[in-house]
Amino acid sequence: MAFGRFVNSLFGGAPQPPAVIDTVPEATVENEDVQTERALGALRSSTRLAGRELPTLLLSRLGQIDDLLREVVSTIAAQDASTEQRVLLAAMVNDYIPTPLRAYLALPEEDRADDAQATLLFANQLGLLEETVRDLLNQIRIGAIAELSTHGRFLADKFQAPDAALTLGGSSADAAGRAPDAGLTLGGR
Repeated sequence: MAFGRFVNSLFGGAPQPPAVIDTVPEATVENEDVQTERALGALRSSTRLAGRELPTLLLSRLGQIDDLLREVVSTIAAQDASTEQRVLLAAMVNDYIPTPLRAYLALPEEDRADDAQATLLFANQLGLLEETVRDLLNQIRIGAIAELSTHGRFLADKFQAPDAALTLGGSSADAAGRAPDAGLTLGGR
């Protein structure tokens, strides 16, 4: 009997450890893309609420950036972008734009005039952010193009008929069933 228990313990008779059960239902776990989209909506709302306190130049730049970011969000979801691209997008939406916007709105009204140094500084920062968003969108598109090109090469390699000029031997004897290396022998025999 002891020997039987020993054999069973070696070959699967031992009890299995209890399975780990995830206590968070799938429906409550929010996708990072959805979080970023929600944060972008909050950024748009805060920009609209602050609209009359912002010079036209800044309001226009923020609107352009918002439009680009919305395009990036939809492209990232559709193209399955890299983690680095998603992290950059989230940082822009959650930090790089809202933080200086809050700092700018905290300035006294005279420092928020159209020609004030703070306005020009913030406009330059928004210009850099807009350029970064455009670059990000381009990177995502280039990645999709590269993926499509790679897939096209794979399909061509897999399903295209071989070029006759690239086959070894190419003679009628080869076509008649003789192996291409049938005339080659080892050791001069």
